[in-house]
Amino acid sequence: MQQTTRHRILATIILVATVFVGGMLGFMAILDESWHDALYRTVVTASLTGLDSTPHGLGAQLLSIGLVLLGVSIFGYLAAQVIDSIARGLVGGAWRENRRRKMIEGLRDHIIVCGYGRVGRRAADELRLTGVPYVVVDFGEGALEYARANSDLYIDGNGAEDETLVTAGIDRARGLIVASDDDGENMYIVLSAKARRPDLTVVARASSEDAERKLRLAGADRIVTPYTSAGRAMATLMIKPQVAAFMNVLSSARSPEFSIEEILVPAECGAVGLTLGRLGELDTGATVVAVRKGGGTFDTRPPADTVMEPGDVIVAVGPPDQIRTLEQLFAPRRPLAR
Repeated sequence: MQQTTRHRILATIILVATVFVGGMLGFMAILDESWHDALYRTVVTASLTGLDSTPHGLGAQLLSIGLVLLGVSIFGYLAAQVIDSIARGLVGGAWRENRRRKMIEGLRDHIIVCGYGRVGRRAADELRLTGVPYVVVDFGEGALEYARANSDLYIDGNGAEDETLVTAGIDRARGLIVASDDDGENMYIVLSAKARRPDLTVVARASSEDAERKLRLAGADRIVTPYTSAGRAMATLMIKPQVAAFMNVLSSARSPEFSIEEILVPAECGAVGLTLGRLGELDTGATVVAVRKGGGTFDTRPPADTVMEPGDVIVAVGPPDQIRTLEQLFAPRRPLAR
C-alpha cells in the first residue's frame, strides 16, 4: 500500500514538471517570451488561477486551453487520491479494529496479560512460543505499539476496570498475569479480577515484600518478585552455574530438546485408575518427576504404585515429542488398554 502511494506521488510530480516545462517551452516558441515570463504564464494557466493576459495567436490560445485542461485533470486526480487515502485509512482502521475485537471474543481458555512492560512482554514471549493464546491489556502508547508490532491481540484500557477485563474475556480466561510496574495498580487489578472470577488463577508481580503481602491479601494465587528472583538467579549462577543452566533449559519454552510440563488428570481420561508403573510400561519416553494429589500434597519421588486420580497433576520432563505423547494419554474420553 505504501509502495503504491509513493509511486502515485512520484508519477504526479513527474507529470506536473512535464506540464510546466512543456508549457514554458511552448510559450517561448510561440510568443517569443523569455523563459521566466513563459514559466510564469504556464504556472498561472495550469494552476487555474486565471490568465495573466490573453495570449495572441491561435497556437498560444490552444496551448493555454491544453494547459487548463491538464491542470483540471491533475488537480482532480490529486483530490481523488487524498479522498481515497482518507477513506482507506478510516475504513481500513475500522475493519482492523472490528477484526481484532472478534478474535478476542473468540478466545477460550486464554491468558490475560495486564501491563505490557518488560515483565509482561517476557511473559507474552513465553506464551507465544508455547502456543498459548493470550490478550494484552495496557493503555500506554509504547506498550500498544509493541503489541501491534508483534501482532498481539490487545485491549487499550486499564485492567483495574471491570469493563476492560470483560472485553478481554475474563469470563472465558484460564488465567491472569498482572505485570504492571505499579504495585498499587497491580493490587486493584487483582481485586477486580477476583471479585468477578474468584476461581481464576492470578499470577502477580510485586516489587517488594510489602507489596507481595498486600497482593496475597488481595487474592493473587502466585506472586513473583523480579528483584528477589534476579538476586537468587545471580547467586545460583555464581555458586552453581551448571544447576542454573539446567534449570534454565527446563523452564524455557525456547528449548527444542528438553522441557518440563504439568499435566492435569481429568476425570474423563482413560488414565484414571492406572499406576505410574503402568504408564511407564506404555513407553512414552517422558519421565514423571512429581505428582500433586488433589488434596494439594506434592510427591517429588512418586513410587510406581501411585494411582492416577481425577484432579491430580503430574510433572514430567522430556523432549517435546515425548511430552506430547504423554499428554495424549491424559486426553479426555480416550480409553486406554488396562
